[in-house]
Formats: sequence, C-alpha cells, structure tokens
Amino acid sequence: MSNGGSNPGSIAILVGGGPAPGINGVIEAATIRSIRAGRTVVGIQEGFKWIMQEDITKARPLCIEEVSRIHFRGGSYLKTSRANPTKNPAHLENAVRALLRLGVTGLITIGGDDTCFSALSLERVAKGLLRVVHVPKTIDNDLDLPLGVPTFGFQTARHLGTQIVENILEDAWTTSRWFFVVAMGRNAGHLALGIGKAAGATLTLIPEEFQKRPIKLRTIVDTLAGAIIKRLSADREDGVAVLAEGLAEAMDPADLSQMENVERDEHGHIALSEIDLGSTLRKSVLARLAPYKIKPLIRQRDLGFELRCADPIPFDMEYTRDLGYSAATCLLRGNTAVMVSMINGRCNPIPFDKILDPTTGRTRVRMAGVNSEAYRIAREYMIRLEPEDFVIEDRLKQYATLTGLTPQAFREQFGHVAA
Repeated sequence: MSNGGSNPGSIAILVGGGPAPGINGVIEAATIRSIRAGRTVVGIQEGFKWIMQEDITKARPLCIEEVSRIHFRGGSYLKTSRANPTKNPAHLENAVRALLRLGVTGLITIGGDDTCFSALSLERVAKGLLRVVHVPKTIDNDLDLPLGVPTFGFQTARHLGTQIVENILEDAWTTSRWFFVVAMGRNAGHLALGIGKAAGATLTLIPEEFQKRPIKLRTIVDTLAGAIIKRLSADREDGVAVLAEGLAEAMDPADLSQMENVERDEHGHIALSEIDLGSTLRKSVLARLAPYKIKPLIRQRDLGFELRCADPIPFDMEYTRDLGYSAATCLLRGNTAVMVSMINGRCNPIPFDKILDPTTGRTRVRMAGVNSEAYRIAREYMIRLEPEDFVIEDRLKQYATLTGLTPQAFREQFGHVAA
C-alpha cells in the first residue's frame, strides 16, 4: 500500500452507529478547519458500509459552502450505518485500500463504542499509512470519557426526553394511568436516569442498580408492581416509570428467550429496538397484580428514535463544533490513534490504548454510578418499595391490606425488591 509520497493527502470523515444530535456540527467544524489549513476533505457516505467493500463511489468532496450552518440540523449529513469491518480482516484491508485510493491520509470517525473499536482496528491495520482520530458520539453517554464529560448528543436527548416525559406525567395524572417509558441505553442507564430525574418521574429503573446478574424478569416486575401498590397507598392510581432498555441486555437469557423478535445487530449486540420491553413488562405486571384484584391502566411508550435525529440544543451545537475543530487539529498536528474529548474548554486527546478494556479487548463502557450522591438523590424522590417500608408497621399493614395479604405474606412476596 502507498499513500502517494510526500503529498499531505485528504482528510476523510465518516459516521458510524446510530444517529445522535450534533453529528453535523462535528462534520461542519472539521471540514472548515481542514480546508482552511489547505487540505481537501472527503465525506464518506454511510460509515464503513461501502469502503469495507473497497467501493469508493459513495465518497465525495466536501466544501465550506455546503457544510456551513448544518450544525443547526439533526441527523447526519453523511448518513450512517452499523456496518462492522472488524468481523472480517479482509474488510479492514479493503477499507484502508479504499481510503488510500481516495488520496486520504487522515480519517475522522464519528461514533460510539463500536465505531471507536472499528477506528482503532483500522488504524492498526493501516500501519502508519493512515492517521485516525475518533470523535465520541452517543446519546447513551456510555463511552469512557473523563468523569463529568458527556458524549455529544446526550444532553439534547435528555432535554427532549424530559419534555416528553413531562407531558406523559400530566397525561398519567389526568387519566389515572401508569406509563412505562423505555429509554435508549444498550448497557448503561445514563439517559433513562437523566430523563427520569429531570422530569421527576415516579421511578426510574436502570441495569446498574441490580447487583445480582443476570437480572431476573421477576425482580423487575416486582419492583414495578411494588411501586404501583405503594402509590395506591397514597390514593394515587397514576405514575410514570422510566426504564432503561439495557435492562433487557442484562436480563436472564431464560427470561429473554420468552420475548419475541430477539435479534442481534452487526456487532453482536441484542437488537434492543426489536424487543418490546415495555409491552412485556406491562403484561407481566398486570399478571402479577391480578391475584390481588389490582388492575391498573398501563400504557407503554418507547423513547429513542425521535430523540436521535433531533435538532441539537445550543449545548451540543457548541460542543460538537469544538470537537470537530479539535479532531481536525489533531490530524493536522500529526496525531493518530486518539479519541478527542474536551475538558475545561481544552482539547484532551485520549490514546486508543487508554480506552480499551484489557479483559474484552474492546472499548470500555462507562456505567451510571449508583454509589454517587447524584444517584442517591434521584432515589430519594422515587416512589418504590424501600427497606423501611417493611419495617414501619403502619406502612406494611397498609400495603398488605391493599393486596389482601397478611403483613408477613406481603414481606415474603415483595421484600426481595428492597433488599
């Protein structure tokens, strides 16, 4: 393979994984920064989908005039895909050859943990012929960035998700219903917790809070059923539970197999969007409460696709332009094999080898901190069965009366969710 001698080459930009608000801000800023430095910029359509087949027909030059002001818009100007070149070594070789044929010597990848892993794998295979810089993108907020630094798109998704849940809370109260709202988050519960806490949802469930793995469906169902009983004890028939979709990923395979359409994506992950977690939990909770003659009205709602391509809020507009500028600057300065982050207003390139999990060999995932003060405060405002509910006699009797059980029987049925 050859990069064409001393020619500094073009800088290519591609987007992988699911959409997130702010992608266009990165594309815009990186393009403008690169062109002003005298480099040409190539936009790669649909991530690795075509170049991993050594097909360069979907690549085209970008100019300042066409990308200027696209940072206001959601979606991805270059589209995106979940195509995974790491599954086949030949696909990585094809991608390197395709980029070199395009005269590319620097690549900016925009994506989550899977795209990051593809980027670092590509950089290794290129053996110095390509310099690669990754920009972390995901509404899940689960990339291993420094503490307190969000992934771009998260703040916009949380903002819009909170507005939606605010309306659902009012609908729940008005119609005396419960809503189970499932929020995106394959492994971590950052988005669900961020939305639930900001909106003041009745309760939020995230996979990180369950220490016993795999999580039993019965544990989740009893937690929700217990919250409904506790809410009824305060003469409230309404409530909103925000649920992280990652609960399904962490669930007992025996329970998961009972759900329909359990598929996996190109990276081997359970296709959570194909699992109707809300419907499954709705049916299971209703069945759990039926023997006690408690019949809540429950509706389910999925949050995710309407958040991913939303126009970014100003936070993400500014943040992504900073990231795009910094990514291009890293390449222009000769950096490679780094993921860019912004800390205290300064670019902080993180070497790829610092973000790998030594056990899995893949990029580390940042989980929500359930031992943090922020999470403790969130729990204080949730309505769900807690240890004191099984100690304070009056409360226990009230719950038992609602279910027609003795206090001891109620403790035996639901005490495990507060352990």
